[in-house]
Amino acid sequence: MKAEVILDADYRPVDSEPFMNERQTEYFRRKLLAWKADLLSDSKDTIEGMQEGARNIPDVADRASEETDRALELRTRDRQRKLVTKIDSALRRIEDGSYGYCDDTGEPISLKRLDARPIATLSLAAQERHERKEKVHRDD
Repeated sequence: MKAEVILDADYRPVDSEPFMNERQTEYFRRKLLAWKADLLSDSKDTIEGMQEGARNIPDVADRASEETDRALELRTRDRQRKLVTKIDSALRRIEDGSYGYCDDTGEPISLKRLDARPIATLSLAAQERHERKEKVHRDD
């Protein structure tokens, strides 16, 4: 069983520490879990709101407006569902020790990038290469 890592509330990973030490992995694990909890809470609120909001609106324009709002909300929730899947994947990478390392190069992803986007699987340079390659293929 792992010993629990205690973090100060104001702890932030820094480059002078060993990369992905216990404190850093615990920091990112907590960050990911909090993000996931927020997304799931928002999703629950949406479902409850849609169940309560299911009503017959006689005015065609009002009904169309409400349906457009619902469609937008559902698209947002679908993006968030996909994000939860990526968060779960990041949490699995923390458990198996591969979190924080670029899928392309195996090099560490910068702490600044991970703090901004904790689900990142590519270093900034690898992500930029990927996006350039994607753009070239899209332009074909």
